[in-house]
Amino acid sequence: MELEKLKDPYVDMLFDAILLLENREECYRFFEDICTIGEVQSMAQRLQVAKMLKEGRTYTEIAQATGASTATISRVKRFLHYGANGYNTILERLGKRKQQED
Repeated sequence: MELEKLKDPYVDMLFDAILLLENREECYRFFEDICTIGEVQSMAQRLQVAKMLKEGRTYTEIAQATGASTATISRVKRFLHYGANGYNTILERLGKRKQQED
């Protein structure tokens, strides 16, 4: 399993740190310090690609809207269907939060 390759005490500490962030402002500050702007933007782009794939959008629509390459879109699609269910979990929770806010 891929998760076993990822697990390590340093990664545990990183994830524990992320779980301690209390609001969006803290997230911005932490990620600005720990990642490059490009790394954060790449993660955000992949999440948007996953959302659009779940909405049934085409590769062309996704590429035009996000600037993602077809290789990135394909990779995200593979993880949506055969990954560790991370994208699906987060997209479901974001959807529920949006419904509560509406």
